[in-house]
Amino acid sequence: MTAPIVMPPKPSALETLFEKKKPIIGVIHLAALPGAPFYDGAPLREIYAAAVRDAKTLAAGGVDGIMIENAGDMPFARPEDIGFETVAFLTAACEAVRGAVDTPIGITCVANGAIPGLAVAKAVGARWVRVNQWANAYVANEGFLNGAASAAMRYRAQIAAKDVAVLADVHVKFGAHAITADRTITEQATDAEWFGADVLIATGQRTGSPTQPEEVRQVRAGTHLPVIVGSGLSPEQVPALMEVADGAIVGQWLKVDARWWNPVDPARVERLMTAMDQARPA
Repeated sequence: MTAPIVMPPKPSALETLFEKKKPIIGVIHLAALPGAPFYDGAPLREIYAAAVRDAKTLAAGGVDGIMIENAGDMPFARPEDIGFETVAFLTAACEAVRGAVDTPIGITCVANGAIPGLAVAKAVGARWVRVNQWANAYVANEGFLNGAASAAMRYRAQIAAKDVAVLADVHVKFGAHAITADRTITEQATDAEWFGADVLIATGQRTGSPTQPEEVRQVRAGTHLPVIVGSGLSPEQVPALMEVADGAIVGQWLKVDARWWNPVDPARVERLMTAMDQARPA
């Protein structure tokens, strides 16, 4: 038995964000920024230059969107540790990328950092924030009126940022970043929609196990929202996954040797986008 769908349908955010159906979002993994615990002293000009280089490679390869992530230390993961410095430097990195390419951009944050994430997105003209842990126990058990998700959505309204979409993770692997044993995949999807998400991301993040078509179907059973794949997509997996998903976020696979800390590999981008062009509807 699937969980009931509790929210009425709304227009597809993917159609608003992207020109093509089944969009591919490429990821820029920034090194840790000043103010973050893992910052290693790298000059900011080098961090920004690497981000611009990867953005240009992704844009030239035809991705539909570019997402900026402080992968050296997930932005805003611990607000008590990661302060205003990281917010400021991430803003500057996003500005550098936005000035270098015409491709729509977004950023990654986690649920307890969604408010600064939305602020950065609004300031730099980013079109979305990808939010980890949007509807897991960390958020939902705090209660709708006082939880981090509801506070973020109130803030989004206050700063007139309803044009910034929330792409929310639904973790489909036990042992993944945020899944809880007492919630099914379908229930997580319903929770994420209830807490105001615009697009759901079926992800097996940090397990090393790609999302499978059946897991995407379980997410779809709990939501009216578009569902995209958030981990492990390769050209070989495109046909099966794009039959059931509305798009994908691709990070590590597009890097040299498929390592997230390496530069984006133009040949890998071409391979993936060729597979996607074959899978997209006419």
